[in-house]
Amino acid sequence: MIRQWFSLFVIGLIVMLAACSAPQKKETGFVVGSEEAQSEQILPDSRTSKTVLALIDNARSAVKTGQLHNAESHLERAVRIEPRNAVLWHYMAKLRLHQNRIAEAKGLAAKSNSLAGKNRRLRADNWQIIAHARQRLGDTAGARQAQEKVDKYKP
Repeated sequence: MIRQWFSLFVIGLIVMLAACSAPQKKETGFVVGSEEAQSEQILPDSRTSKTVLALIDNARSAVKTGQLHNAESHLERAVRIEPRNAVLWHYMAKLRLHQNRIAEAKGLAAKSNSLAGKNRRLRADNWQIIAHARQRLGDTAGARQAQEKVDKYKP
C-alpha cells in the first residue's frame, strides 16, 4: 500500500511540476506534490516580506525548470531573512523530499511544526512529509504514528 502511495506521490509530483506553469495568484506558494495530496496550497502569511515572497517565486520558477539547486539557494536565503517563518521551513522540507534527501526533509518538517503555532493545515502537511520520510527510511511504525498526527491536524 505504501509503495502504491509513493508511486502516486511521484506521479502527482510530476503533474504538479507541469501544472506550475499555469497562472498563479500573486501570493506565491511552493508546490512540490500532487493536487490530490494537497487540496489547498500552503501560502505565506501576510507578514512575509516582499523580498521573501520574491525569493519564493524565484524558487518556484527554478523548480519548474528543474534547477533544484537554484531553488534551494533561493529558499535558504529566504530562511536566513525570516528564520521564524514556519512556511519557509515547510517549503524547504518539500524540496528536500523532492531531492530525495529524506532525513533532512523529516527534520525540516519538524522544525516547521515547532514554529507553526495553531496552523493546523501546515502541521498536517508537515506530518505528512514526516510520515512519508519515515516510511522511506524503513520506519513503518513511526510512519504510522506520523500519519495519525496528519489525521489529528487535518482541518
